[in-house]
Formats: sequence, structure tokens, C-alpha cells
Amino acid sequence: MRYCQRCVYPEVAVNNMFDDEGVCSACRVAEEFAQLTPEFWHQREAKFREIVEEARTKARGDYHCIIPVSGGKDSYWQTYLIKEVYKLNPLLVTYHGNNYLPEGQGNLDRMRDAFGVDHLVFGPGVATLRKLNRLGFRKMGDMNWHCHTGIKIVPMQIAVRFGIPLVVWGETTWTIAGMFSPDDYVEYNKRTVLEHDMRGFTWRDMIEESEGLTENDMTWAKMPSDAELDHLGVRGIYVGNFFNWDPNRHAEKMQREYGFEFARQPFDRTYRHMSNLDDMHENGLHDYMKFIKFGYGRASDHASKDIRSGDMTREQGIEMVRNYDHVKPRDLTRWLEYVEMTEDEFDRIADTFRDHRVWRQEGGEWIKGNIWDGATCCA
Repeated sequence: MRYCQRCVYPEVAVNNMFDDEGVCSACRVAEEFAQLTPEFWHQREAKFREIVEEARTKARGDYHCIIPVSGGKDSYWQTYLIKEVYKLNPLLVTYHGNNYLPEGQGNLDRMRDAFGVDHLVFGPGVATLRKLNRLGFRKMGDMNWHCHTGIKIVPMQIAVRFGIPLVVWGETTWTIAGMFSPDDYVEYNKRTVLEHDMRGFTWRDMIEESEGLTENDMTWAKMPSDAELDHLGVRGIYVGNFFNWDPNRHAEKMQREYGFEFARQPFDRTYRHMSNLDDMHENGLHDYMKFIKFGYGRASDHASKDIRSGDMTREQGIEMVRNYDHVKPRDLTRWLEYVEMTEDEFDRIADTFRDHRVWRQEGGEWIKGNIWDGATCCA
């Protein structure tokens, strides 16, 4: 295991690359962002204003754009920006995966009143969701595949049905690995959704005799055709391409001014209290599977971001990784009951996804090199 010399990311982090100085691509992109001038962001804001004004004139009905929301801090910030700053009338669209924490569900329900907007919530049947949890786990070690798929496809389906020309997401999530520079202007595209969000799987891969899912069960997971999107001129943009994204400050503002609620109790696998409240397993069991696969988890993600933003030192980040990344979360019990699986079966399947560049067995135990043990130098 090799770890970045600036943050706490391992070299095996998804889509990450190390340079000759042992610095990861995400830290290098963060350097680029740190050097951007106020004039750069002024030009980006002007471009954003041009895009939303075009959407205002092209909209066929009362809604100027769609904002895909989970009810999280980013959802609140996106809605605040579109509704309060740019005075558009958005339609909020939620894919509901049935695993909300109580505070997450409260945040979701509160948005409609806090911002005075319409809100459309879609969720597959619970029986279908249980099947998709099991299938996602067995096929790719990701029980939340349906969530990543739903939030990227359902809003586009609604945009086509309602004739809404613009879909506005929040953070450019790929920057966590440094996949794109500030000048790349990455927009929503099918290839990235398929390869990144959907792990290369589509609804067709879920039609299996073992779970009895049918094509009708997966209608919500079908991407609109290119012809439909082109005919209406639907495009998806990311706010993070146009504004200097600061989730810590955003969350504080949304809590102070719009009643956004942080987690009521600490998470098992990260120190943050404001992220991923829409799914109790996202910070827990889903992230534990990332640790099983690649040897790092949510605390590494959050600490690396906070190190780059100056909110944490690398030494503090290492302690966060030591304290959280390895923890087997308590929400495992709930998920096992939800999908009717034993813990032994879970462990057996989970172990098949371990990356052997990271893990080896000694005396029947899985071990790896840890950042605090000195596995920090590049060969």
C-alpha cells in the first residue's frame, strides 16, 4: 500500500493516480483550484447565469429546471442557489431508496416548505428494493447500486416527460479522485454515469431468475434515448463547475438559515455528522464494502477533502483513518434482516471482492499496510 504524501488516500483509490513525488491526482487538482482567481469564478458565474437564463426561456411549463435532491446538505445548497439567488422555479426530484435516517427523512420533507418549491418523490416497491440490495451486493459488492442509478436516471426521465430543459446537480463528484481539471467543464453524460455511477451495470443485468425481477420492475432505471434528450435539448450540469465548492461552509449556512439537521448520533465509520443522511448504509455498510475491497473508507474520503481545504492536518487525518476506516458498522444487523441474509454469508461473499494488491492472509486473518505503520513512501 502506498499513500499520498499530502492527504491520506491510498494509490488504489478509485480513478486516482500518483505522480513521481508521491502526490495523488486529487491533491494536484486541488492545487489547481486553490490557484484560481476571483476573476475566474466571476467568469464561471457569468456562464452559469447564461445557462440558467436560457433554461428559463426554453422551459415548456412552469418549471425552469430539475434539481435532483436527496435532502442532504448539497441538495439544500443547490436549491438555495437556484431558487433564492437566481430566482428560478425548480422541480425537486428525489429517488427514494427506503433507507433514510430519521433526520435525513426530516431534511427531505422540510425542503418543500423551507424553499417554497414543488417536490416529486419516486421510489421502487420495497420488495424490488430488497431484491436489488441482494443483487447489487452479490454482483458487484455494492448494495446501493440502485441508489446511484436512480438519482442519475429518474430526474432525466422526469425532465423528458415534463419538457424541462435543465437538470442541476451539485458537486462534481469526480474531483475526489482528480479525474478532471477546472477547465474540463464536465457535464452529465451517459458514459460517465454508466462507468462511474452504475459500475458498468444496467437494468438488464438485474433481470435474473434468482430474484425474479422483470423489465417492468426496472422501468425507472432506463435512461432516456439520445433522440429524446436531443429533441428537448435536455442537459445536466454540475454547480461545482461554476462556484468554489465548500461543503463545510454550505452545511453550516443551511443549518443556520434553513433548518438543515445534522446526524443525531455519531457514525461508526466517519467523524462527519452532515453527510449521507439519506441512506443509513451509505456511511456504514456500503462504505464498509469499499474498505473490504480497497482497504480505505469514508473517513479517508472525508479526511482527504478536509486536508485539502485546510480544515484538518494530515496528522489529524491519519488519526481519523486509524479510528474509523476499519470499523464493522452496527447497521449491518439492520441490512441483514432487511435482505434475509446471515452474517456468515455476508462475510463469505464480501471476502470475494478483496483487492489482492491490498489484502493478504496471514494466520487466517486479512491484513494490509496501514498509513500509520509507515506504508507512506513511494517506491
